[in-house]
Amino acid sequence: MAIVSGVNIPDNKVAEVSLRSIYGIGPSQARDILSKAAISPSTKVKDLSENELSRIREVIDREKRIEGDLRR
Repeated sequence: MAIVSGVNIPDNKVAEVSLRSIYGIGPSQARDILSKAAISPSTKVKDLSENELSRIREVIDREKRIEGDLRR
């Protein structure tokens, strides 16, 4: 199970769609995050390596303000 920004994102969906389950991330932001993390939007979450998930987390932490994120 992949946890990003405190949310369990769906494993059986492609990364672009799964990231939308994080409140505050829509379709264009999901594509932007994956582009900056150098990950194909059509890659299923269950096929992502821990390194790829870390890159996604880093991009979100660095550039996005997520609803309910108390760190900022």
